[in-house]
Formats: sequence, C-alpha cells, structure tokens
Amino acid sequence: QVQLVESGGGLVQPGGSLTLSCAASGSEFSLNPMGWYRQAPGKQRELVAEVQSRGTQKYLDAVKDRFTIFRDFAKNTVYLQMNRLEPHDTAVYYCHGKLRWEDYWGQGTQVTVSS
Repeated sequence: QVQLVESGGGLVQPGGSLTLSCAASGSEFSLNPMGWYRQAPGKQRELVAEVQSRGTQKYLDAVKDRFTIFRDFAKNTVYLQMNRLEPHDTAVYYCHGKLRWEDYWGQGTQVTVSS
C-alpha cells in the first residue's frame, strides 16, 4: 500500500520561507510524477508544482519564481521549497504521486502566511 507522509507546514510571516517534505513508501516502483497541490478554503484544489522522473518540472504561474520542487530518489522523497510567501499562499498543501493509473495523496499539511 502506497503511503505519502508530509511534513513541514506551519505559520510563517509574509516574505518568509518554508520547506515541505513528502516521503513515499510501500512501492517498489517510483511514483511518477510526484508533486504538490493546495486547497484554500472555498476554492478548488490546484496543482502547485510537480516533477517527472526525468526531471521535467511544472509550476503554477503564481509560484513560478518563488517555489522550487526537487526530488531525492534515494530517499523516495519530494520537497517543495517555498520562498517569499504571501498571504494568498495560505492553504492545505497535499502531496500527490501517480503509480500507473492510480493517484495517491498525502493527508495534507497546513501552511498559513500571516503577520
């Protein structure tokens, strides 16, 4: 059974930084792609960033110059480095991975950007 366990959320002031981590377990095959989604109250879940096994990355336009996604295959972990955080980045962030046709999700971690 594939499991995705997130960590690293919290409260940060505007302009601050956070790094989210997502460790995958339960599969002998690498999930592809792996990435991060977020959902703010009253809004739909949206893709923030994802990375393919070959290294191709995709970002939401609103975070493109502030967030970086990277993957450690040895640790089976994907990270989201978030810089210059803004109040509208406040949301629950979910790790996502795909194995063949199956989608897997983490439990979500809250990121709150507020002074």
